[in-house]
Order: sequence, then structure tokens, then C-alpha cells
Amino acid sequence: MPQIFHRSANIYSKASIVGGVLFAGLALTLILTISRSSYATQQNVNRDQPVPFSHAHHVGGMGLDCRYCHNSVEISSSANVPPTKTCMNCHSMVWNESPTLEPVRASFRTNESIAWTRVHDLPDYVYFNHSIHVNKGVGCQTCHGQVDRMALMAQHSPLTMEWCLDCHRQPERYVRKREDVFRMDYVPPSNQLELGKQLVAEYKIAKTENLTSCSTCHR
Repeated sequence: MPQIFHRSANIYSKASIVGGVLFAGLALTLILTISRSSYATQQNVNRDQPVPFSHAHHVGGMGLDCRYCHNSVEISSSANVPPTKTCMNCHSMVWNESPTLEPVRASFRTNESIAWTRVHDLPDYVYFNHSIHVNKGVGCQTCHGQVDRMALMAQHSPLTMEWCLDCHRQPERYVRKREDVFRMDYVPPSNQLELGKQLVAEYKIAKTENLTSCSTCHR
């Protein structure tokens, strides 16, 4: 029986297999790279807001505590966006004729909320509780970065599942004393791992298998 395929077909078949594997590898690498990029995560991207609120001015310059505006963060799953009345506590007297703050005054007059653009927006299938993290010694700065240096608020962390699990697998690397949770200038001590292990036990932080269970964040 005559040979159906030329001997060169062996070379082509091997080359196609190798090429297919390389293409699949490159495609997977490209997908993973894009999924971790700021294009996908929106990390370090400033959002347009109806009022250019500056954390650098209010927190860094004036020294306002996070809880002055986000007053439910210790008791609620949500770190509330402050009502307009909170802004007007100061701005009824300070910069009360500034054109930039007209949306704030209009909101106060009409009793309609300011349409802020959400910066840290987790998917609906992710459950996150601010109060449990704050009360277990996770600092605001750990997730949100040094907001006291942000003229416009941007998402500091990628907020990916991989990023969350990094902390849930080794909370001792990140937890701090409760009195330091709201400090923006906090620097982990040289003995962070030793201190962290003590705080994990003291604050009764759940075991790794519980922290990394699917149902912990997906409910």
C-alpha cells in the first residue's frame, strides 16, 4: 500500500502540537496578566465625583478621624457614605459660598443625596463586613492605602480573591492593635509576625481553614 502522507507530515504534526501548547500557554498568561492589571481591577484609577473631595486635605491636613464621616464602620458591615449634613457641619460656615461645593449645598436644600461614584465596589457575590475586620485589628490603611495622601480617592488594592486570601491565610502578617486601626501613619514593627500571632490569639481570629472557606466570603 503506498504511503498516504509524506514524511514531512511528521514534522508538521509535531510542530502543530508544540505550537498549540505554546499558544495555549501564551493565551493563559495574557488572560492572567489582564485580570491582574489596573484595567480590570481599576486599581489606582481616580473616579470622577460630583464634588472633588480630598482625603489629603480632610484627613492629612485637618486630621479628621475616619469615623467622623464613616461612623458605622465599627458596628456595621458597611462603611457608610456620610450624609450631606455631616459635610454641612463645617461647610455651613467654611467655604459656604464656594462654587465647587454648590452640589453639597443643593443636596442639603433639597434633601437629595449626592450621587457619589463608588470607588471600592465588590461584586454582588462577595460578602465583606467592615466591622469584623476593624474589630479584629485590620487597619483601614491596609486595604485603602494612605488616604491621607490622596487628593482624589482611588482604589489602592486590587481587591481580587487572590489578594483577600493572602491575608486570610496569614492574618498575623497584617493585624495590628485595635488602637492603631485608624492610624494612617502606622508602620508594622520589626516583630510583626510575633506580635501578629499574639493578636490573632487575643482577638480570637478564626483558624485558616475557616477564613479560607468559600462560605466565609460567598454567601
